[in-house]
Amino acid sequence: MNSNTTVTTALAARDALDGRRKGVAAFLPFAGPAVMASVGYMDPGNFATNIQAGSAYGYQLLWVVLLANLAAMLFQAMSAKLGIVTRRNLAELCREQFSPRIVGGMWVASEVAAMATDLAEFLGGALGLSLLFHLSLLCGLMITAVVTFAILQLDKRGFRPLERVITALVGVVGLSCLCELVFASPDWHAALFHSVVPQLHDRFALTLAAGIIGATIMPHTLYLHSGLTQNRTRARNDGERRGLLRFSNKEVVIALGFAGLVNLAMVMMSTSVFSKSTPGIADIGVAYHTLVPALGVGAATVFLVALIASGISSSVVGTMAGQVIMQGFVGFSIPVWARRLITMVPAFVVALSCNTMTAMILSQVVLSLVLPLPLIALVVLSSRKSVMGNFVTGTGTAFAAVAATILIVLLNAVLLRQMLS
Repeated sequence: MNSNTTVTTALAARDALDGRRKGVAAFLPFAGPAVMASVGYMDPGNFATNIQAGSAYGYQLLWVVLLANLAAMLFQAMSAKLGIVTRRNLAELCREQFSPRIVGGMWVASEVAAMATDLAEFLGGALGLSLLFHLSLLCGLMITAVVTFAILQLDKRGFRPLERVITALVGVVGLSCLCELVFASPDWHAALFHSVVPQLHDRFALTLAAGIIGATIMPHTLYLHSGLTQNRTRARNDGERRGLLRFSNKEVVIALGFAGLVNLAMVMMSTSVFSKSTPGIADIGVAYHTLVPALGVGAATVFLVALIASGISSSVVGTMAGQVIMQGFVGFSIPVWARRLITMVPAFVVALSCNTMTAMILSQVVLSLVLPLPLIALVVLSSRKSVMGNFVTGTGTAFAAVAATILIVLLNAVLLRQMLS
C-alpha cells in the first residue's frame, strides 16, 4: 500500500473499528470491495440479456432480474465474509480443503469462465466505441485494451486509486440508465406488478431466465470479492471481525442494490422502446440504431456511453479476478499484462471471424454452466466450523444459499437439455 489515499483509508478503517469514527465517516473506509464486485452485475452480458428480455417479454421477466440480484447479494456477502473471517480467498480455501483432482477441475473451469466473462466485457466495450465514434470493431478492441491496461496499472499505487476509478465508471453506468428511463417513460405500475409476480410463458422464456441468472451472478466475482476483503483490514479479535462484517454487509446491500436497479432499468427501457417496434431484439448494435429514431440521438449516445463504461470497468475487474483465481488455485500468478494479453486473444479472434453477439450470448451460457461450482464450494466452506470457527453460516442463510444453488443447477439442466434437443 504505497498510495497516500490508500494509507489514509487504512488508518480511517482502524479508527472506525476503534470507535473514533461514526456514521457515514465510519462506513466510507470500508466501501470498495462490493463496488468492485458489482461491476460484474452490470457488464455487457447484462445489457444483452436485459435488452432481449424486455423486447421479447416486456416487463414479465423483471421478477427473474430481481430474484437474481437478491441471490447475488447473498452469495457476495458470503464470499466477503469468507475473506474477512479466514483471511483466505475462496480459491485458496478450495485448494486447502478439497482434493487435488477437484481443485484442478475447478481451476480449469474457473479459468474458462474468466475468459468467457472477459470475452463479453471486452467485446462490449469495443462495440460501444465502434458505434459511438464510427470506428472498426478491431480499432475499438485496441482502444479498449489500452484503456483497461492503463487502469490496471493503478493497482501499483494501492487499492484506493483503482477503486475510485471503478466507482466513477459504475456511476456513469448508473446515471446513464437513469437518463434512459427518463427518456423511455416506462409503465411503472406494470413494472412493479411483474417484479413480484412470477411468469414464464414458454420454453424460450425459461431459457432467457437462465441467461439472466448466468449474466447476473458471476463466478469470477465470487472469487474476487473474498480476495478483496481477505487482507484489506485485519481484525485483531472476533469483535472487530463482527464490525468488519457489518460494514461489508451494508456495502453489499448498497452496491448490489444499485446494480439491481440498473438491471431493472435496462429491462424497463427495453420494454418501453423495443417490445413493440423490435420484439425479441438481441443485438446491441441493432438496439442502438433503434434508439436513435425512437428516443433521439441523445438517448442513443447515453446508451453507448453506459456500454463503454460497463465494458471497460468489467474488463478491468475480470482481469483482477483471473489473477485471484490462478494465485488461489495453483499458488502462482502471471504478470497482469500477460493475463491481459492472453484474455484479449479470444476477443480478437471472435471479432475477426465470428458474429459478435452470438459469441457474447454463448459466453453467458458458459458462465451459467460453470456457476454452480463456486456456489457449492462457497456453501460447503461457509458451513464448516473448521474453516469459519465461530462465524459458521447460520441455518437460515445456509438454507437460502442451498435453495438458490439447487434452482440454478436445475435451470442449467433445462438449458442444456434445450440446447441438445
